[in-house]
Amino acid sequence: MPSLTLLGQSVLSGILVGGLYGLLGMGLSLSWGLLRLINLAHFALAFLGAYLTYALASGFGLDPLLTLLLIPPAFFALGVLLQMLFARFGVTEFSSLLVTFGLTVIIESLIQWIWTADYRRLETVYSAVSLRAGGLFIPLAELLALATAVVLAGFTWTWLRFTWVGKAIRASAEDPLMAAAFGVNHRRLALVLSGIAAAYAGVAGAFVALVYTLAPAQIYAWIGVVFAAVIIGGLGNPLGPLVAGIVIGVSEALTMALTTPAWAPLVSFTLLILVLLLRPDRV
Repeated sequence: MPSLTLLGQSVLSGILVGGLYGLLGMGLSLSWGLLRLINLAHFALAFLGAYLTYALASGFGLDPLLTLLLIPPAFFALGVLLQMLFARFGVTEFSSLLVTFGLTVIIESLIQWIWTADYRRLETVYSAVSLRAGGLFIPLAELLALATAVVLAGFTWTWLRFTWVGKAIRASAEDPLMAAAFGVNHRRLALVLSGIAAAYAGVAGAFVALVYTLAPAQIYAWIGVVFAAVIIGGLGNPLGPLVAGIVIGVSEALTMALTTPAWAPLVSFTLLILVLLLRPDRV
C-alpha cells in the first residue's frame, strides 16, 4: 500500500496535469460546442505554439511567459483566417473532422521540417523551481499552467454568460436563424470565437513547452485524453474541460500510484465511455 505522502503527491500531480488538460481542451470545447466544428488542428496549433515558445525563449532569450504577448495574438489572427476559409467552403461539423485532421498533418510536417523530429527541451527557471507544502512538492511551471487555466476558464465563462457578445454567441449556437432575426451577426461572432479558441491553443502551447519535452509526434498523444475531458466536461462550456481534466488527471495519478503506470491511459477512456452511456446527450 502506498504511503499517504505518495497518495497526496499523486493527487496534487493529478490536479496540476488536469489543469493542462483543461487549458488544451478549452478552445476545442468552444469551437465544437458553439461553432459546431471539431477542430483537430487545435492540438497542432498548441504544439506549434509550444515550438514557437521554445524558439523565442532559447533563440532570443525571451522569457517564456512574455511570449504570451506575441503568440496568442498571432494565433487569434490565424483562427480568424481559418474560420473565414471554413465559412467560404461550407465546412460542416462532420467534414471539419477530416479537414482539420489534414491541417494537423500539414502543421506537424511543418514543425518537423523546421525543428526536425529530435526531442527539444526548454530549460528555464520556471521548470527548475518547485515549491514545497509540507511533504509535497509543487512544480512552479505546472502551478502556473493550472492558475492560467482557472483564470481563462472563469473569464470565458463570465464573458459568455454576462456580456451581450457572449449571449449572442450562445444564442447563435442554439438557433442561428432566430438569433439573426434579432440582429445577431453570426458570421462575425464566429470569427471572434474562432480567434479566441486559436489564441487559447497558443497559451496552452507555451505551458506545454515549459512542462514537457517536445517532439512533433506528441501532437497525437494528447488527442485522446483531451477529447475525453472536453466531452465529459460538456461542449461549449469553458469550465467543463478544466473540471473534467482535473478529475481525469487525479484518477490517472492515483491509478499509477495504486497499480502500474500502464493502466493510467485506460482511466480517461473508461470515464468517457461511462459518461456517454449514462449521458449520451453530451455530444
